[in-house]
Amino acid sequence: MNDIHPEELKQRIKKGEKLTLIDVRESWEFEEVNIGAKPFPLYDLPQQLEKLNSLKETEIIVHCQSGKRSGQAKKFLQQHGFMKVRSLHGGLNAYLQD
Repeated sequence: MNDIHPEELKQRIKKGEKLTLIDVRESWEFEEVNIGAKPFPLYDLPQQLEKLNSLKETEIIVHCQSGKRSGQAKKFLQQHGFMKVRSLHGGLNAYLQD
């Protein structure tokens, strides 16, 4: 799946869509800014994979600060059978810009 652009994500959140958002930043980063995602730090994702198995057919939007770690998380999840994974293009840096 293609990455999601910040404006599309903002619109979907504003509409109240039920989204599966995963934040792959470090715990301290998550504590500073959270847009409603569940924390799954990239380094811990392999150990936490089992917790996500029920979401293999669900659209998952992963994000980090700039898009680099979420791109890695997207690739990792796809390699493990998650086919509807999208990364937030530009990460939170792009999302939080007005």
